[in-house]
Amino acid sequence: MLDPASKPLSHAQAEAESSSVLTLQNVSKTYGEFTAVDELSFSIPKGSIYGFLGPNGAGKTTTIRMILDIIKPSGGSVSILGRSSALNVRNRIGYLPEEKGLYKKMQVWALIQYFAMLKGMKKHEAKDQAWHLLEKYGLKDFAESKVESLSKGMGQKVQVLSAVAHEPELVILDEPFSGLDPVNQTVLEDLITDMAKNGQTVIFSTHVMQHAERLCDQILLIAKGRKIFDGTVSEAKATIPRRVMLESAGDVASLNSIDGVMEISRGGEVGVHDSAKQQWLLQISEQLSPQDILRSCFEKNILLSRFEFTEPSLHDVFVHLIGDDAKEHAFR
Repeated sequence: MLDPASKPLSHAQAEAESSSVLTLQNVSKTYGEFTAVDELSFSIPKGSIYGFLGPNGAGKTTTIRMILDIIKPSGGSVSILGRSSALNVRNRIGYLPEEKGLYKKMQVWALIQYFAMLKGMKKHEAKDQAWHLLEKYGLKDFAESKVESLSKGMGQKVQVLSAVAHEPELVILDEPFSGLDPVNQTVLEDLITDMAKNGQTVIFSTHVMQHAERLCDQILLIAKGRKIFDGTVSEAKATIPRRVMLESAGDVASLNSIDGVMEISRGGEVGVHDSAKQQWLLQISEQLSPQDILRSCFEKNILLSRFEFTEPSLHDVFVHLIGDDAKEHAFR
């Protein structure tokens, strides 16, 4: 029987696939009266690194499972690699689930080979690929070890390699950094970057903002199943004012007259109580250059002992857009 994935695409399908690898239109998932995902729409271009961000329970994993046709949406439509179901293009997709699991009695290289063969690679090609990946990402010395002997972090890396060994066009990683130490987190970031350079599209979910800030071309921020933001990291940071911190013994109130200064408030670090040097936090618009603030201080004879400009972090955006209820889930 002919695999649907091997059938030629229609002109409309080919055009859709050329513009994006994944499109969701008004996708929802309900369980009785509970709405896990609410009218979610977005589109992901080829070759990008795209982050699904949100606190625990936001609906990230449910969305991923609907994308992969593991569960059916209650409403809306999904288009993936030009098809309406991931099952029709499964050999072109790599997937790391949130709940990890490996065959503990298998040797590491054989496990990676096995999963690559399930996705259509020939036996000798899959074996060569397994050894290549293990050497490249620091696991060659453990290639012939049984999976059960690996540490949690090494097991996590092996499972990631098993998910991407067949070099899929679209890679979906659900909370891939969970359980990894900082060194192995860096290795995984390198792997994601390498795949993007290879022209693959990578989607990963996380509630740890630092990974998304370093890696992502575009992010989707969701909370309580609803889309809060969809765009580039730069666009996300532009949703909240930039900040300039001044330390001065003088009066900075005159800076309020500068076009683009949105607010001046007492700032400062915890534990700093030097009354001779007050710290002030200025929120400034996107159009105002921090150098204009510094120039005005000189012109107004405001003596500074400290001047610091900081762009908002993705963590700041996360807390600002989602609210105080999400703070416990946002880690720097």
